Order: sequence, then C-alpha cells, then structure tokens
Amino acid sequence: MTTTRPLIVEDLYRFAVPGQPALAPDGGQVAYTLTTQDAEHDRPVSSLWLVPATGGPAAPRRLTHGPADSAPQWSPDGTALAFLRAGQLHLLPAGGGEARPLTYREHGAGLPVWSPDGGRIAFAAVVGRPGPAEPLVVDRLGKADGEGLLGPQRTHLFVVEVDSGRTTRVTGGDVRITGLPAWSPDGTRLAFPAAVGPDADLTGAVGAFLVGAEEEDAVPRPVGPAGGLIRTVDWYPAGDALLLAGRTTLATGHDALLRQPLDGSAPTALTTALDRNVMPGGPGYPGALPQFHGEKGGQIVFCARDRGATRLYGLGPGDGSGPGDGFGFGFGEIVELPLPPGSGVSGCSVAARAGAGGRAALAVADRSSFGEIDLLDLATGELTRLTAHMAQALPEVTLHPVTEREFTIADGTRVHGLITRDPQAPAPGPLLVDLHGGPHNAWAPHATPVHLYHQELVSRGWTVLTLNIRGSDGYGEDFFTAALDAWGESDEQDVLQPVAALVAEGLADPGRIALTGYSYGGYLSCWLSARSDVFAAVVPGGLIADLPALAATSDEGHEIGHAEIADAARQRELSPLTHVDGVRAPTLILHGAADDTCPAGQAEQWFHALRTRGVPVRMVRYPGGSHLFILAGRPSHRVDYSRRLVDWVTEHTAR
Repeated sequence: MTTTRPLIVEDLYRFAVPGQPALAPDGGQVAYTLTTQDAEHDRPVSSLWLVPATGGPAAPRRLTHGPADSAPQWSPDGTALAFLRAGQLHLLPAGGGEARPLTYREHGAGLPVWSPDGGRIAFAAVVGRPGPAEPLVVDRLGKADGEGLLGPQRTHLFVVEVDSGRTTRVTGGDVRITGLPAWSPDGTRLAFPAAVGPDADLTGAVGAFLVGAEEEDAVPRPVGPAGGLIRTVDWYPAGDALLLAGRTTLATGHDALLRQPLDGSAPTALTTALDRNVMPGGPGYPGALPQFHGEKGGQIVFCARDRGATRLYGLGPGDGSGPGDGFGFGFGEIVELPLPPGSGVSGCSVAARAGAGGRAALAVADRSSFGEIDLLDLATGELTRLTAHMAQALPEVTLHPVTEREFTIADGTRVHGLITRDPQAPAPGPLLVDLHGGPHNAWAPHATPVHLYHQELVSRGWTVLTLNIRGSDGYGEDFFTAALDAWGESDEQDVLQPVAALVAEGLADPGRIALTGYSYGGYLSCWLSARSDVFAAVVPGGLIADLPALAATSDEGHEIGHAEIADAARQRELSPLTHVDGVRAPTLILHGAADDTCPAGQAEQWFHALRTRGVPVRMVRYPGGSHLFILAGRPSHRVDYSRRLVDWVTEHTAR
C-alpha cells in the first residue's frame, strides 16, 4: 500500500512545473519550459524540454539545463527553436546540439517571433536605460515593478537575421512597445501594441501600430483603436485585418477580441456575447494568446476566465469566410472547448501548419496538479496528458480537497467561494480567510503553487476560505466593475457575511478567525481589520494603506487614479489609514522591498500607524522582492513568507 502525506511549505524546493508549451508546426511534438527550484543558489531554474505529442509511454526529454531558458518558439519548418537564455535570443537545432546566441544586447531581448519564411526573428528590446551610476533624467511618468522609474527608457522593435545575426532597429521615435510583434502573412510588415507619443504616459492609451519589416528607425503607423488599451496583436490569415485582444476605451471593463481593419476604422467586437474577460496571459493572470485554427485559419482559439478559472474557447469565423468546423461552431459563434471541470489553462499553442491534425498543446492545472502539458484534439475534444512532472517530483503528496459553494449577500449578490479543509477535521475549528489581488483577479478552483500555507494550515485542522468578491473576474462585466469608486465599501460584506455563515453553520470558531490577502487583498485585509473586530490575526501582504500616495509612487498608480477611484476625496475616504484607529488585531506585514506596484512605503506607513497606536505589529521586508516575488522570487523568500504566515495566525488564534 502506498502511503501518502499532505503538502508542506518546504516541498516548494521539489516543485517541477511545466509551462509555455510550443507545439511543433506539424503537431508532432511539444517544446515547453520546466521550472524547478535551486536550493543551493536560492533561485528558480527554467529549462527547455521536449515531449512527443502522441501520448503513451514516451517520456519527455531535457533539451537544455538552464538556469534561465524560456519562451521556446519553433521555426516555421520545425527544424529549430528560438528561445531566451538569460534574456538573450538563442537558436537551438530541434534534433539536438549546442544553442548559439543571436543577440548580445546590454539590456537583453524580448520574446522571439519568427518571420513566415523562417529567415528573420522580430523582438522588442529596451533602449535608453541609463547605467546604475548615471543620473536618471525623468520627463515621463512610468515605473516598472522591481526596476523603479523608467526615465528615458523606451522599448523598440528589432529584427535579427537568423543566418548572419545582423540586427536592425525597425522603429524610432517616442515608442514603448507593450506586447509581442506579429508578422504579416507575406512577411513585409509587423504589427504590435504600443504606447506612442509624448503624452502616452498621461493618457495610458495603448494602440495597434504597423511598420515595414525592412524599415529602419521608422515612425509606426497607427491602425487603431485610438484611446483604447490593446494587449495583443495578430494578423488575419488573409492579411487584410488585425485580430486584437483588449478594449476600445480606457474605462475599467472586460478585454475582448476585436477585428481591426487596416484602414484605421472602428474595430468590430467579436466576443461581446460571451460576457467574459479575454485572457491573453501574464504573471498571475493565466491565459494564452488568441490563435487562428481550422481551414484557412477560419476559427480563433482563445482563453477567457469563467468562475475564477481560465478556460479555452473557440470562435467561429468572424469575417464571413464561411462555416466553422471542428466542434461545429459557425459564423461568429462561441463555444467552450472541453476541459475537465475546475481546471485552468496557463498556456496554449495551436499547430501552425495546415493539415497538422487540428491540435493544441496546453498547460493545464487541476485539483491534483499545479500544471502539466496536455494535448487537445480540436476536432474531437479528446484530451491527452503528455507529462506527469508533479507526480514524479512529489509521488507521496496528496493535496487537500476543495469544495465550491455560493453565499448570498444581504443585497442579493451571489459570491462564489472555495473551501479547503480536511473532512475529518473537528468543527468548529480555526478559519483563515484569504483575499485575492487585482482587484480584478480571482481564485481558481484548482491547485496553486503559490499559497502553500493553505495546504499546511488545513493539515493542522484549519479551514481555508477564499472568495471571489465583487470586482472578481469570471462572473460578467457588471460584477467585474461592481467595486469601482467603492473599494472596501462595496465588497466588505462579501467577506464578512460568508464568514458569519460558516460560524453559524458550526464550521468556524468565532474566536479563531484569521485574515490574509496580497496586493488588493492586502489592501482589503487592512481595511477590514480597521472596520471589523471579527479577525483575531491579520497578515496583509504587498499591501496598500494610503491610496492618494499611489498616484506618484506605483507603476499602476496613475491607472488606479483614473480607472478605479478617480475622486481624490474618495481615495482618502477609502484608504485604510483613514480608519486605522479601529485596528486591534495583531498584524504581520509581509512586503517585497523592491515592490513598485504596491511600494514598500505603503507597508511602512501601515506599520508606523499600528506601532504608534499600540497594536501588536511586525513587518518583514524581502530584499530585492518585486510585487511578484511570491510567484517567482527566491524560493527561500517564498518559503519564509508561507512559514511566517502559518506561525503568526497559529500563535494568535491559539486557545
């Protein structure tokens, strides 16, 4: 009989999590990254792996040893992989051999995008960044998390010739490219999302732009939409329009798929009927780039979030080219592609070559795994698991079960909650409430490698409650925007009333309730600890305490001040510092020292306010930690974060 045990925090050092799948053009094999942890050097390690797309007994094989290899992309003929190694472009023969560098840029290169003929690779790269000892001259707004003020730094588009290594800077002027470039089908033009012009820092607008692939230092030509926020750009297979992911205004709301004519006229929204947020993917926001599929590229495969999980969808031909195939969806029709309930997608790659079998390689997390590589047959819906890295790395570990339920708030709003607990644990017992960030992120009903303290606390008899409160993604745009201009006020009952329900049901001990959250969850933890006496211990991470101060200090402060809480008086009213006299609960503050999204000064303000009022408080700053250090920072810091949280809430809720 096999003996299993629950996950502990220190198991992080044994994690092996695949991602960034890239399906070969013929659909026959999948390249991907595998992220592990190097305890000796206290760093995450990423390497490239390859697995046949046939399923069965074929084992994945390692292509590189890292420690910082990522973003594999197949050449159009399937003979080579371009990838990033320590921030520089490299080329690796698909059949094996040594990788050779293609770039030697001081500040590195962006993700590679092959030209249709395989002779060139386009990428974005930073220019104008001053050296560490040089004066920083600032005449534009702009910060980057973990880097600080951008100053004269811009991001331009480059093209490197694969054979010669000759590199050309294609764009010039005041340009900040914000996403991947895309080659036109004939290889003559490049499209990309960018903020362009002297006032782009003030407006926050990101549009779609074009430039000739053979040009040098060219001023990009705007395509549209003006005054919008575009995340990704691709070409329709006929080369007559662009496929955009984003929105046409700067107002907070769902991102959509848009068909943008090349003449700059208004785009057509393709996913309005879905009422879900399109997810092109990013750190902490799983998803994948929209991709064309099917006969003549008539269908679009894309990700959107539903009830907290990022799911895969298909959109029938949106340009009138003809009926759909595969799952039977036709002109403009959207269907959810078949994945196991509760699972979530964090990467997708569709076979590029016509007749490659209609396959998509996916990175899929579920309730037993943080992520594995799966193959989806887009014609039949058959899903085949190709890897088993978690089972091999942690064969003796079983994760605690998650139960979904809904809570009805007094005003009739329904809030989706997730409860993690050992069914054999005595009740009532201690309860941890964990609040997500964003504020427009969401808890997913599958395993996560980030919040390790959940599993360990449940092993100690705790119940963990996570809630997708007002503002969360995956429940329609009205719910998504329900906390605008009302942070804390609009959603506090979405937390307090479900907690009261668990107490009334006899599941939670009213004297042993703890509260934590990160980013917006850190803000709301501070807010609730100031306005409620429900919580016996509070652990805000990456917090916000003083909203007005964000405008000048956060990389998202200008956006928050325009799109979330525009009125200065409301910002003061909704700041936890305004209500700090109400805090009584012992508070542990956990914060990255190099956080430029929720700057470390916010944690210092909260610490000072509590300490000078006699509230038991401790602050822990993680050296070099950006806002995302809990996702991909030093493993020792991630373990320390979870360990300190477990110890704090356990100590301050002890009977």
